[in-house]
Amino acid sequence: YIGDVRFAKGEWLGLELTEGNGVHDGTVLGVCYFECQSGKGVFAQLAQLSGSGVAPPAVTPSASVSTPSAVRQAAMAATPEVDEGPTTLPSKDKTANGSISLGQRVLWNGKVGSVRYIGDVRFAAGEWVGLELADGNGMHDGSVMGVSYFECPAAKGVFAQSAQLMEVTAGAVGAATTADEAPATLPSKEATSEGTFSLGQEVMWKGNKGIVRYIGDVR
Repeated sequence: YIGDVRFAKGEWLGLELTEGNGVHDGTVLGVCYFECQSGKGVFAQLAQLSGSGVAPPAVTPSASVSTPSAVRQAAMAATPEVDEGPTTLPSKDKTANGSISLGQRVLWNGKVGSVRYIGDVRFAAGEWVGLELADGNGMHDGSVMGVSYFECPAAKGVFAQSAQLMEVTAGAVGAATTADEAPATLPSKEATSEGTFSLGQEVMWKGNKGIVRYIGDVR
């Protein structure tokens, strides 16, 4: 992919890495730019790339590509190859509005996480909060597009904005984790209190046949 993106300004190139170690599958923040295997996609800007091998046959460019391919390839070939580790950006202690602090436990989309990074990012505008999710189901390990913001196990890291987060309270955690817990089992009575219906009895409900499987209190 070559063109504009919704997570940052300027022209970006979407790459499918041949050996993995990427951060997505071509979809970033809900927008699909291209398709590739999960963990093989990255975005970079032209200055971060160096050309190698032979370019594939020319194809009709998309409407979002404004620079001729020959100029683009020449610029890439002229870019010196740099093999460096990921850049590390320092974190703030609190968000600008003071609502979120480094190390704080928060809720994001019903999942509990710990704040590992607060500050600017290179993949989008504005202030972002980096989280390490307690139960996984994240997107990265704290590094995004070659920049290390924090460290956590693979697929436990996510980024969100402070407006998307809630402070963890006992009630909030209980509500968030209920869906992940095994359902409670309540014992059934053998028959209704007036004796009209009993377990296993065949009944009619709004014209539909059914079999009684439970009798008793519900929550």
